Amino acid sequence: MFMKLERLIGILAVLLQEKHVTAPQLAQKFEVSRRTINRDIVALAQAGIPLYTTQGVGGGIQIMDDYRLDRTALTSRDMQSILTGLRSLDSVSGSHHYRQLMEKLQSGSSDFVSGRDYMLIDLASWYKRTLVPKMASLQAAIEGHHPLTFNYTSQHGDSVKVVEPYYLVFKWSSWYLWAWRKSDQAWRLYKVNRMGQPTAATTTFTPRPVLDPTTVLTHITTNTVQVRALFTAAVKWRVVEEFGPEQVTLQADGRWLLVGGYSDLEHLIQWLLTFGSQAEVLEPVAARQALYQQAQALMALYRPTD
Repeated sequence: MFMKLERLIGILAVLLQEKHVTAPQLAQKFEVSRRTINRDIVALAQAGIPLYTTQGVGGGIQIMDDYRLDRTALTSRDMQSILTGLRSLDSVSGSHHYRQLMEKLQSGSSDFVSGRDYMLIDLASWYKRTLVPKMASLQAAIEGHHPLTFNYTSQHGDSVKVVEPYYLVFKWSSWYLWAWRKSDQAWRLYKVNRMGQPTAATTTFTPRPVLDPTTVLTHITTNTVQVRALFTAAVKWRVVEEFGPEQVTLQADGRWLLVGGYSDLEHLIQWLLTFGSQAEVLEPVAARQALYQQAQALMALYRPTD
């Protein structure tokens, strides 16, 4: 997935710079087969890029002239932002595809890329050693439409999941797999760090109608629980880090009131527990009751025995 994305952007950049280019030239430049380039051209056309081909001497693949007039819309800063994003994918791909793409683009007549960066992104978190091979297996299964099997650890214990993979999602500082679980007849989100090494089947599945990426992200981030809670000044930074400074207001007693939304009650309770006595939840009432029960259980667990 990452390599294809880089190649598509690279092909588009070449076509924006050159009057025409042949499939063999693109195949040589990006070190893939002509068949792969032909599939990439079809993908670009399906994405709305107005491409056409001409035969004979001087022929090749071109972008329609009226579209070429808009090429200045892709400024140096735009391209730098795109390539910065691509380089961040190197941190979880176990390769240097971004650097290779930069070299390919800079070797031509491109004025888009200055080679100067002002933003550095590492998407691998603290678990790069185990994350990178998982990501490689996941992206290969997504591209090839292979069902996946993996061990998964959650609050409900350990289980084996068999899914049809569709998207890799980076959200809440972690990587997730968005997949269809046939046994549930439902879409599920799995945290990659909770997976064992996934195994792809040799068989393939027929992709089902899937939500577009924007809708998927909206679905994932929908806040279903409204929360009001007070936090001491000592932990305000954590609340701001999670919700932003606009969501907290200073109260007369020196505490900070958070008013915001959370994805679900279970994860809200887990999050509030990490603050200990530095937080007091006001709403929802169900969260107060759950925290009271947790506090009672902790008292029983740590009651002195002597």
